[in-house]
Amino acid sequence: MVKQLSVFIENSKGRLAHLTRVLGDAGVDLHSLSIADTTNFGILRAIVDDNEKALKVLHEHNYTVNTTELLAVAVKDIPGGLAQALEVLDNAGVNIEYLYSFVRKPRDSALILFKVDDAKKAVATLEKHKMRMLTQEELI
Repeated sequence: MVKQLSVFIENSKGRLAHLTRVLGDAGVDLHSLSIADTTNFGILRAIVDDNEKALKVLHEHNYTVNTTELLAVAVKDIPGGLAQALEVLDNAGVNIEYLYSFVRKPRDSALILFKVDDAKKAVATLEKHKMRMLTQEELI
């Protein structure tokens, strides 16, 4: 399992720059970043090298932030590779709440971060199908 930060952020000029500067000044390295937005706010999702430090500094700067556990799965980096992983989870009855890709170092696998409704079942299913999951340490 991998810990992800989820930060509620106002959708206004300069807020994203401020948030990333706060993390940068604290020495927190962003490894992955995804933003889902609406007109007035967004949810920034990130994998960082130091969750505790990031949580502390973001709270100090009045950001609403929490952590979420995700599965980091290496899928074949070929056409249909992601479909295979999704079908395996679907056939096991695991719902994908959201996902996004993660690129750190080019290899023969694409790294996909999954938020699922039943992590225990998803892990067992992926392991049964010999799909490799990565740890937090392997991502950073």
